[in-house]
Order: sequence, then C-alpha cells, then structure tokens
Amino acid sequence: MTLDRLVALGRDLASLAVFRALLDDPVVDGLRRHLDAAARGGDVDAYAGAVAALYASGKGSLARYVRDAVLEDENPYLLRRGAGEEVPPSMEASVTRELAVLGRLAELAPDDFACSGDLLDADRIPGYELERVDLEADYAARIAEVGVRGYGIYARHHVFDVDGEGRIRPVRYPDPIRLSDLVDYERERAQILENTEALLKGLPAANILLTGDAGTGKSSTVKAVANELADRGLRILEVRKEQLHEIPGILDALTRNPLKFVIFIDDLSFSANDDDFAALKAILEGSVSSKSDNVAIYATSNRRHLVRERFSDREGDDIHRNDTMQEIISLSDRFGLRISFSRPDKETYLRIVRKLAADAGVAVAGEELDLLAERFATRRGSRSARGARQFVDSLVAKGE
Repeated sequence: MTLDRLVALGRDLASLAVFRALLDDPVVDGLRRHLDAAARGGDVDAYAGAVAALYASGKGSLARYVRDAVLEDENPYLLRRGAGEEVPPSMEASVTRELAVLGRLAELAPDDFACSGDLLDADRIPGYELERVDLEADYAARIAEVGVRGYGIYARHHVFDVDGEGRIRPVRYPDPIRLSDLVDYERERAQILENTEALLKGLPAANILLTGDAGTGKSSTVKAVANELADRGLRILEVRKEQLHEIPGILDALTRNPLKFVIFIDDLSFSANDDDFAALKAILEGSVSSKSDNVAIYATSNRRHLVRERFSDREGDDIHRNDTMQEIISLSDRFGLRISFSRPDKETYLRIVRKLAADAGVAVAGEELDLLAERFATRRGSRSARGARQFVDSLVAKGE
C-alpha cells in the first residue's frame, strides 16, 4: 500500500462515528497511531503494541480481530436496529462507509505497514496471519439475527450477575449443567421450559416461584433451562436478595435489548419488616413481564410463603393484624406460576445417584452403589438431588 493511501486510511479511521468506540480498542488504536505517523516513517511502538494486543487476543489474524470487534460493538445503530426502531438514512450511510474503512484496515498485511523503511522494514516487522473477510456481509447477517445473538457482552456471554455498583457484568465460568443431566422432576421442568419458551416467542410469560426442600434441584433446573435456550436468545441475570432495589434500573437497561432475559433470584426469604420485601412486592405488583416483554423473574425459596413468620408475629398491637399477616403470606401469590419441588423418595434418590454415577464413569454399581448411597443419605439425615451429587463426587474423588 502506498504512503498516501496509508495516510488517508488513518484520516478515515479518525472520522469513525457509528463505530467510534473501536478507536479505544488496543489493536485499532495502535494501528491508527502508526498510520497517523506514516508520513514521518510511522510509530514503531504503536504498531508493535497493536500486534502484541492481537497476539494476546488469540485471534491470529488482523482480519478476524477487526471483524469480531465490529460484530460485538454496541453502538447507536445496533441499539436502534435491535429495538426495532427506524434508522435515519444518514446513519445508514455512515455505517456503510465506516464498514468499508474498517474493511480496508482488516485487509492490510504486515508489509503494508512498512511506511518509509526508516523505522519499520519488512525484515523487522512483527507479523500476523492473513485472512479475508466481508465486513458488510457479516454485519448484515449479525443485524438479521440480533434477536438471538445479541450484541456487546450479551453476544459473548449468556449468564450475568450484578456488581456492587448495580452494573450488569458477565459470569465468565457459569455452571454448565444441562437438562439431560437432571433426573426426575420432569413435570416441574416442563412447566419452566414451557413458560421460558413463551418468553422467547414474545408471548405472555409468568414470573415463577420455585419452592421446595433444599437440594431438590430448583436452582439447577433454572440454570439448565438457561443453558439449553441460550442459542435461541435467552440470557439469565442473577440478582441477590440485597440487590432487589436495583431491578427497576436493570429493567430500564434491558427493555430495549432484543434478547430475552430471566432475572434469577436464588434462595429467597424475608423477615416481616425487611425493606427488600417491600421492593420485591412493588416489582411484582407492577407486573414486570407486562412492562418489559423481554424479561421474567424466576425465584427459588425453601419457604412456601417467602417470609419467616414467628408465632410472636401473630400477636402485637397492630390493629389490622390479620390484614398485615395476609399481606406477608400472599407475597408468593404475586408470582404468576408457583412450582413445588418435593424431597425425593428412596427410589427417586437412587435413580439420581445411578444416573450421576454412570455419567461420571464411577466403577461402583448395582446394589453396592445403592447401599453406599443410602448410607451417605442416612449420615446426612435426608435424601436430595444435591446430596446425590455430593455422594457421587465423593466416589470420584476416591477414584472408585
């Protein structure tokens, strides 16, 4: 590439508007700074830093790196298209022009950056793999499937939580459990799956409360459903009880997102005068699903009524004590769908153990496995799906 064309490409990169955020990318920024200095022989440090960042990304080629950066960029154009809003012709024109500019950058070979030969020459230039991409076609395909692929962090991850500042962040190593890993509770899983598929189709979906004994698989079922439907545009966002007041702001952030979200609250319970109780009550009474068609709330609890109630709470000087108690007890009624997970009986527990043991390649089998599993449950004082998993894990750890 001639020096004049390198200088022109540097100017064109500086004029990015829709994809402006890419100028802060370490690879794009380093190459742009090198191009800006092309007339003076280039900027060795900027170029080498860009290639170092390219190496660190594991992408291998500049073309693939630029393509992925473009496809994952969360910009005003993508937000409008994702929300189904009209895009001004001027913005459409800018997208077309800027994709062409970024395409020219992606096509550059290492030798093309040897500006004048004074500071960079072909023998000393750090190299990278060459690859051809069609940014305009790839971007059009991404826009067409934005409803299932998403954009930004939502394209790269499908499980999220909330940090201490109320910001949504990805969970980089989520629980990989699948529906095929679960045993029994078919009816309960089918209800959750059916409701979640309705959410994905844009149909009315209920907020769900999953109740039952600890370790019966409530949380695992929600996570398995999220993993199963991630490729169809489902994302799961876990919110802790003390973060319930963040949900209104979270809903504002997710409403225009083309993907569907399950806000997951695990192990939910309250005391009667808990401020978080009032926050959840207000959210559920506001019919979250009707306000945000792409969001449903799934919560698990070991308590059917969610609120820890003491006998002393039934007394006191509240004139309308009955009304107060009814308000506390009826919180669970504000979930459109309530599903109960009962503690497994002996045969169900052993079926779970056998399935997990077979999947883990445990050598112990038959009556011996059943006997050991029952002893394990007896020592713990109960049978549960969680206990079955812990028992099998103990066998694997022993090499049995």
